[in-house]
Amino acid sequence: MKIFLKLLRESFGFAFQSVIVNKVRTLLSLLGITIGIFSVISVLTIFDSMEIAIRSSLDELGENVLFVQKWPWAMGGDYPWWKYFRRPETSLKELREIEKRSITADASCFMFKVSRTLKYKNNSIENTNITAVSHDYYRVMPFNLSDGRYFTALESQNGRNVAIIGESIAKELYEGLDPINRDVKIFGSKLKVIGVMKKEGENMFGDSPDEQVFIPVNFARNYVDMKNIGTSIIVRAKPGISNDEMRDEITGIMRSVRKLKPKAEDSFAINETSILSQGFDQVFGVISIVGWVVGGFSLLVGGFGIANIMFVSVKERTSQIGIQMSLGAKRFFILFQFLFESFFLSLFGGAMGLLIVYVLVLLSQSFPFTLQLTANNIIIGMGVAGGIGLLAGIIPSYSASRLDPVEAMRTTF
Repeated sequence: MKIFLKLLRESFGFAFQSVIVNKVRTLLSLLGITIGIFSVISVLTIFDSMEIAIRSSLDELGENVLFVQKWPWAMGGDYPWWKYFRRPETSLKELREIEKRSITADASCFMFKVSRTLKYKNNSIENTNITAVSHDYYRVMPFNLSDGRYFTALESQNGRNVAIIGESIAKELYEGLDPINRDVKIFGSKLKVIGVMKKEGENMFGDSPDEQVFIPVNFARNYVDMKNIGTSIIVRAKPGISNDEMRDEITGIMRSVRKLKPKAEDSFAINETSILSQGFDQVFGVISIVGWVVGGFSLLVGGFGIANIMFVSVKERTSQIGIQMSLGAKRFFILFQFLFESFFLSLFGGAMGLLIVYVLVLLSQSFPFTLQLTANNIIIGMGVAGGIGLLAGIIPSYSASRLDPVEAMRTTF
């Protein structure tokens, strides 16, 4: 073990000296490794960060939630689009039947969205997302209030003119005033603000509760035709119930309510977040391959650059190698010495590439999501750099270890 540590220390010394003596040549040769590692790790970092953000947004919806809708989230095969178009929208009657019959559902709700103008005195906000929901929406979807309260069961059932607004809307519409118990005009009618959503920011899908208004669906239905507006029934499973179990039960209930014959196709879609996850997995897989291909060319050039440095280094130190061998140095020592130098140089280039990525991560404030240089990507970057160094240094190191000591000492550079 002591011999190995001594060998490692001496090899490191030779490698470090080579870098110091030939700064310009070394840096130019390492440029390929640096660019290659930067290309690969920057691509992996951007899309890993994007994937983390997307999955975080999907996780907020929950894995045990199903969406009963007119359109499927993933349309494939030869199924004509017009068949989807002819399907009826989900209805409040179907929600009530699910609530009555389902034994796998813990909670379910009805919702749809429209865009309308908000008004308060002389202030107005155009194209605001108005989300109409049934009473149990807060039990099915993430719903956090910073002030005020949620709808009461009576308000939801009777369709009272009450509203819960997002934090951004509260600031813009009321200009610093407390919005609770103040009026807001929607659909030409006045509603009383009873709650303000907790500030969440925008998720990866461009959706944010900060810029939404929530109202009871039984109020909104007086002003909106729900026959072709994109309604949804959202169902959350009980603990211990799988999505497949709940899907089978909800499918049976929906087919029964719509009186579909046994051989008839479903006239509805049951969506879940895993459909989106699988789609993103395929996209990110393709992008990752593209990143490796782009970075691979730079890594290849970098590998040749390292090999070139090592051949020149062997040539410059031929007489030194002969002296080392004449003093008893084993061929293994010579091989390890140059191989470690190649490995060290490549790691240095890889570290420079990772450093550039890290600087970009620190400057990523303008990105729509937070960049994260993960430990896994750091390991990949350094591992690839080290591997390139070993491969590039094998032939020069082997040729150095096979030199004849006498001939080597006679050689002058």
